Amino acid sequence: MNRKWSAAALAGALTLAGCSSDLPSAPAPGGTSESAKTKSEFFDETEFERQRRFRVAKAVGLDSQDGAAKPWEQALEPQLVDTAKYAKPGGGYHLCFSNASVDNPWRQVGFKTMKEEVKLHPEITNFTVLDAEAKDDKQISDIQSLASQGCSALIVSPNTTATLTPAVEAACATGVPVIVFDRGVKTSCPVTFIHPIGGFAFGADGAEFLEDEVKPGGKVLALRILPGVDVLEQRWAAANEIFSGSQVKVVGVEFTNGDAAKTKSIVNEYIQREGKIDGVWMDAGATAVAAVEAFQDAGAAIPPFVGEDQQDFLRMWADEKMTAIAPTYPTYQWRTPIIAALRVLGGKQVPREWVLPQPKVTQDTLGDFIKQDMPPLHYAMCGCEAMPGYPAPWK
Repeated sequence: MNRKWSAAALAGALTLAGCSSDLPSAPAPGGTSESAKTKSEFFDETEFERQRRFRVAKAVGLDSQDGAAKPWEQALEPQLVDTAKYAKPGGGYHLCFSNASVDNPWRQVGFKTMKEEVKLHPEITNFTVLDAEAKDDKQISDIQSLASQGCSALIVSPNTTATLTPAVEAACATGVPVIVFDRGVKTSCPVTFIHPIGGFAFGADGAEFLEDEVKPGGKVLALRILPGVDVLEQRWAAANEIFSGSQVKVVGVEFTNGDAAKTKSIVNEYIQREGKIDGVWMDAGATAVAAVEAFQDAGAAIPPFVGEDQQDFLRMWADEKMTAIAPTYPTYQWRTPIIAALRVLGGKQVPREWVLPQPKVTQDTLGDFIKQDMPPLHYAMCGCEAMPGYPAPWK
């Protein structure tokens, strides 16, 4: 299986929409990035507790409080806003989308899902998409261009938060309803901001799993992609907080740069140094398979593992009968902006902050997400299996 990444793909094969391609360099191999007992500067206790609450909150459908809707149509603790001023009954809608990029598998799966969602709605007669290619300047220009193309509604997935904020504010000032998703901006002018629960929830899912599975005094190795990326930092901040209050011992916090060979080298070094590793936590699953292979190559038992919902990891989990968990940043969120735009144009209420459920794959649900006929880097939590075109567009 080919796991060699191009520079462009690597920048985002971090599995996160929240990571741009202009990222800082990681430390040299072999050095622990930070003490696991030092509270991360990215730790925000109020937001941490909010996201922990969201993980157990009941999601609801916007038109039915029984929560019977699909997760991409659900919301957690929604505060609804009126959209009557944007109502344009009758259809014939021109939706416009300014996309940060499609430079990694997560965004590619998501964008394919979005395009298939558009096909489900005949009231959308035109769907204009501009790809910013992970460049702030281009996305600012793209948003300005879309403002003159008669868009009924504008969807924006920002490349970066602060730099794109003025462009989004300018778009809001045109009177066209603006919907932001995935990454946020520092303004409340969009009608709604759509995103899953967040990085603290992802990090906590994995850390709590290892806290339960690893015996007191057991050794945990934390593998991270890159420093300085807010969503990734939040994942580690949550895990660090949980590990610091547990009886497991974090023996290393290492950056892998998302490189499979480097990941294997780091894991092998720790197996040799520590004699045994009892658990592996990861802030993104792009190199989870490589990390597992390092244990196999060393003839060591595979410990409890934190991965993600890419098919290659899920299949290995099942084939090797691993003890594992896969937190997710679900790609089904790419369906929601289209649904939101149609609600707004129909004059229906939407949440000011549309927080989507963020499920995890567990041992009990693993079989539901393994799709042997899908590419190894396909994300299982796409919410796309029942769409008319499945599986062809995602292959």
